[in-house]
Amino acid sequence: MQTHQYDVVIVGAGGAGMRAALESSTRARTAVLSKLYPTRSHTGAAQGGMCAALANVEEDNWEWHTFDTVKGGDYLVDQDAAEVMAKEAIEAVLDLERMGLPFNRTPEGTIDQRRFGGHTRNHGEAAVRRACYAADRTGHMILQTLYQQCVKQDVAFFNEFYVLDILMDHDLIRDVEPGAEVKVAGVVAYELATGEIHVFRAKSVVLATGGSGKIFKTTSNAHTLTGDGMALALRRGLPLEDMEFFQFHPTGLAGLGILLSEAARGEGAILRNGEGERFMERYAPTIKDLAPRDIVARSMANEVREGRGAGPNKDYVLLDLTHLEPEHIEAKLPDITEFARTYLGIEPFTEPVPVYPTAHYAMGGVPTTIETEVLRSNTETVSGLFAAGEVACVSVHGSNRLGTNSLLDINVFGKRAGISAAAYANRADWVELPENPAGLVVEQIEAMRSAPTGERVSELRKALQETMDTNAQVFRTAESLTTALADIRALRARYPDVSVQDKGTTFNTDLLEAVELGFLLDLAEVVVVGALAREESRGGHFREDFPTRDDARFMEHSMAYSRPAPSGGTEIRLETKPVTVTRYQPMERKY
Repeated sequence: MQTHQYDVVIVGAGGAGMRAALESSTRARTAVLSKLYPTRSHTGAAQGGMCAALANVEEDNWEWHTFDTVKGGDYLVDQDAAEVMAKEAIEAVLDLERMGLPFNRTPEGTIDQRRFGGHTRNHGEAAVRRACYAADRTGHMILQTLYQQCVKQDVAFFNEFYVLDILMDHDLIRDVEPGAEVKVAGVVAYELATGEIHVFRAKSVVLATGGSGKIFKTTSNAHTLTGDGMALALRRGLPLEDMEFFQFHPTGLAGLGILLSEAARGEGAILRNGEGERFMERYAPTIKDLAPRDIVARSMANEVREGRGAGPNKDYVLLDLTHLEPEHIEAKLPDITEFARTYLGIEPFTEPVPVYPTAHYAMGGVPTTIETEVLRSNTETVSGLFAAGEVACVSVHGSNRLGTNSLLDINVFGKRAGISAAAYANRADWVELPENPAGLVVEQIEAMRSAPTGERVSELRKALQETMDTNAQVFRTAESLTTALADIRALRARYPDVSVQDKGTTFNTDLLEAVELGFLLDLAEVVVVGALAREESRGGHFREDFPTRDDARFMEHSMAYSRPAPSGGTEIRLETKPVTVTRYQPMERKY
């Protein structure tokens, strides 16, 4: 076992992690741990853009952006956080421009902007051009730009290091005295190349581990998005906020889940049902195909359920780009057209593309303050522990994220996390490591590696993903969610019998997939328990047995804690947290 010592340790090297590293590495000794090579992080899959009220193309301002974010999130957004994000968006985009990000340009040479779902002028009057973009590869460009800057700044990267535990000076599961200060001490990581365990002692730890889309079968998320940071926080007794809200992106390639950016609709593409009808005119008469994602995804699923789907099985709808100029599409959307050709064998210039909603983004996560400090209750934080990006829930997205707000979120709050983590590290003392810091991780890994033939990881994962797709996707009921919960608990009972075929230490991905399966099972249970308890429909969470929003009972965040169960082991305990409302009172959400 090796021990390392850094002032700041950042877990994850996607957009949020590297943006944090750029800030903290100039202020404190910083290490970035990533289970992937940094430029393979999932930020690179984001296509459409990053929004900011630059007003380069049309009149716009940060207040309209704040309102759209709050309304888009169905009023579950913490409005102080949304104001911070909308105000700092402009500087965040200009920061990237100064770093050399090749944004598309207007004829005058300013950053070009396009329309995106839910972004409007003057509080919902009409769609506005707010998304700054680099063709349909914006996330890829952000990732490359940030990585180049990190290399220039000599940031220390530990690539293919899987963080498997967070070290703190208190056991939060067993309950801590109210008012006691809880401090972070570091993390424990597994090195993929050698199988060696590393302990990283740190004054500050930033979680930037991304999302958990692999709890679903049909997802735009990469194989590695297994919710590691969220699950580690939960296991250490920290709460997870609003986990029942999962976004289903309307336009995944039918049957595959591979993402086709909303930028296609921003550039003029139209959704049609099997009868050729532009059906979004019925669901969102004002902004039609550019309504927020939860509304479009439900509308699509509803068309299919009511028999108006396309294809031989009528199980998808069509994204029609055939009326757009081929040169325009190739210039603005080169990846999208290539995906349609590669994966479906369809020429988008002449044929509409089959699409259906795909699990895309977790609105919930590890709760934080607007300074990115991780909360251990509604008001108390863990000293030295920070989080940013999809793993975190500052609650700028509420119950439904607007497109292009995630690339903005990682830049605004990634920057804040780096500054906050370095500032804390520079004033804090070192926390003593526990007696055997890597004990839990070593025990877990050795038990899995040495287990005789048992349950197969792939079979359990497949069963989990299938029940989540069937019972907890776009439409949910008490019956479907109860079925999902029973399935998940049965799979969790089988999980201790999992064995791996590869017993070696070198590049043992088999072993790490078994560990990741444990994370997925933990998080799927939290999602379903939260969804069962929330007897209303709001944003990405739609209950057919409770089809309306219920502000009287549920205008509050859910907080899920892992706590000791009377029968032994742990159980999910749900509590609530008030929503911060500043200037926009909840009203009916119409587009």
